[in-house]
Amino acid sequence: MTRRTNAKVAGFTFLFYIVVGITNEVLFHRAISAEGTAAILASVGTHASDVRIAMLMQLLECFSALVLAIAMYGITRVESHELAMLAMACRVGEGLISAAGIPTMLELLWLATAGGGVGGPDATTTNTLGTYLLMPVPSIPVGAIFFAVGSTIFSYLLLRGRMVPVPLARFGVLASALLVAWLPLQLVGFLEGSLILWVPVSLFQLVLGLWLLMKGVAAADATGTMLSSKEIK
Repeated sequence: MTRRTNAKVAGFTFLFYIVVGITNEVLFHRAISAEGTAAILASVGTHASDVRIAMLMQLLECFSALVLAIAMYGITRVESHELAMLAMACRVGEGLISAAGIPTMLELLWLATAGGGVGGPDATTTNTLGTYLLMPVPSIPVGAIFFAVGSTIFSYLLLRGRMVPVPLARFGVLASALLVAWLPLQLVGFLEGSLILWVPVSLFQLVLGLWLLMKGVAAADATGTMLSSKEIK
């Protein structure tokens, strides 16, 4: 694909990723909003359709991460092939790690809707399995760290190549780097999480997606090669 096409694809996918991600979070957390394993399983059973839609949204989110990895690589590789490749690998890793969580959602849904039926486990076993599937997990998904690293590198390459407005690219670097510094410490319990940390990078992705979709990236020179930061004043 051409760089112009990659920019359009990336812009649309950034926006699509935000929509499906928010939908997934809202639906799934509504389904598990209860106290105690039995209550959560009952809630999941009641909101089975929400959970099924959430799984579809998570699957779309995974593929969105893969599409973004390829499209952003196509845009930024002219600045540094190696760094663009590393960022692409991080976004691919994010997508694959996110996909690995879908089977757990399927198991939880089965347990909530059919686990107590004929041929299913008894109430005690159901509660034990539910407790296992709902056991405390890290306050952030590991895939979020891969996302943050990939976003930081891609933002840096956009900045170095002056491919999008400099203030936007700088904001992306700072917002993404903040997550890179914070999330690993949050993962191991040294720091507490806060949704506020995600506001800057979410805003950056929204604005970047709109910019790429409507404006694309900086034009190439006469030879078809992207102008580097040294060539653009």
